[in-house]
Amino acid sequence: MAYESFRDFLRQLERAGELIRIPVPVATELEITALADQQMKAPGGGKALLIEQPTVNGQLSPFPVAINTLGSWKRMALSLGAESVDAVAAELASLVKAKPPMNFREALKLLTTALDLRHARPVKVAGGPCKEVKHLFEPAAPPAPAEAAAPRSSLPPGPVTLPPTSSHPPTLLNLPILKCWPHDGGRFITLPCVVTQDPDTGERNVGMYRIQIYDERTTGMHWQLQKVGARHGRRYYETGTRMPVSIFLGGDPVYTFAATAPLPDGLDELLLAGYLRKKSVELVKCETNDLYVPADADWVIEGYVDPREPLRLEGPFGDHTGFYTLPEPYPVFHVTAITHRRDAVYPATIVGLPPMEDFYMGSASVKLFLPVIKMNFPEIVDIALPAEGVFHNLVFVSIKKTYPMQAYKIMHGLWGMGQMMFTKYLVVVDEDVDVHNTSEVLFRICANTDPQRDCIFTKGPADVLDHATNVIGVGTKMGIDATRKLPAEGFPRPWPPLIRMEPAVRAKMDQLMKDLGLG
Repeated sequence: MAYESFRDFLRQLERAGELIRIPVPVATELEITALADQQMKAPGGGKALLIEQPTVNGQLSPFPVAINTLGSWKRMALSLGAESVDAVAAELASLVKAKPPMNFREALKLLTTALDLRHARPVKVAGGPCKEVKHLFEPAAPPAPAEAAAPRSSLPPGPVTLPPTSSHPPTLLNLPILKCWPHDGGRFITLPCVVTQDPDTGERNVGMYRIQIYDERTTGMHWQLQKVGARHGRRYYETGTRMPVSIFLGGDPVYTFAATAPLPDGLDELLLAGYLRKKSVELVKCETNDLYVPADADWVIEGYVDPREPLRLEGPFGDHTGFYTLPEPYPVFHVTAITHRRDAVYPATIVGLPPMEDFYMGSASVKLFLPVIKMNFPEIVDIALPAEGVFHNLVFVSIKKTYPMQAYKIMHGLWGMGQMMFTKYLVVVDEDVDVHNTSEVLFRICANTDPQRDCIFTKGPADVLDHATNVIGVGTKMGIDATRKLPAEGFPRPWPPLIRMEPAVRAKMDQLMKDLGLG
């Protein structure tokens, strides 16, 4: 199911009883965070909030703020246009497992799948709602060249200023952008879909990197060193060429999910979005650079990063780790245009001490991509990222163990897969363990392991947001084998059975309790 607009999605949330309207003024400085944090930590993720009268520096904004819109399993399913996230995962699994047809019936089934995929590829259109209001800025004066700077290629002509469409044209200073936590270095755009392009291959990437507001026309660009946007940026820095960057917010909520999904490098996030919404994403060309963004977006912020310009400190920021990330140097993003819908809504999120909205987004990604992971590791039964692990810190994996040292094979394999390289603690358990029940996993760790025998340590890349590592981006990983031990693994003793009641007896006593009105 494709949503025509972000407002269309909010209407669906309201019909489903998943949205609370806040009709009174609420400050974008800390107050919206306090409201949202209360909801995110409520059972099941609470409700989405629509702040109808956000204030910026005490002034009412004409643009409402929506937050926690993806912060529950039900809202995640609604954002994907499905009854449940599991249903979407099952559909994707059937596609991944597609085999060459052996008969006419299988050929028809495969043809149906192929017809569904025709909606996946984005299409370019001449215009769209994200262009209803335009404000183009005059080009900024170029910075003085740094010593030993790389030669600068010829730049495209700067944008021209068009008459504003209202007496108060939007800038980064009057949009309802949140200051989330007390010690944050300023206001941050927290749900930006950042569009960059590989200068060599032309491949597009849509990532999500927080954006700190410096002034009305410049921001920090917090793409971490392992991210695709940063890799694109390095190529521009090598050539000294101005790098086009565009940011969009809102539109179909599936864009936000796709921007956070752990896709293989080179696979277009908007291709995934088109598949999930069963409708091609319509793209429009930006006003001041050659990048394309979804036509139905609520906001588009266009600009560039100049490799000749020195990096600038970005932060602090109250992060998903539950701690503030301290200031570090990052590239500066210069705004050349802001366009938006006339009825634009500003989407936002906050991160901090778990559980938060991002727990549901990350867990949905694991569910959807588990079939792809199983293609490489068919013995994997399930994977869970507990909220306490804030994504990368803790991962539980259950496997169908059939040979010695299989748990270690899974550890090394997962540490070599994309974002899994950041996992600090990886626990492997047997197939009969519910990895989504942290208590059950902890019981198996305590019961099934000898600490010296069943733990391994290794080194590798770390999340740059991890404040506990000695060096940024470099850390240690720990793997725990909490599976039953086999004789071939050097375990000479018999392994005892787990205490369980006979199913027939349990069922009989359950029925007895119901008959007595005590069930």
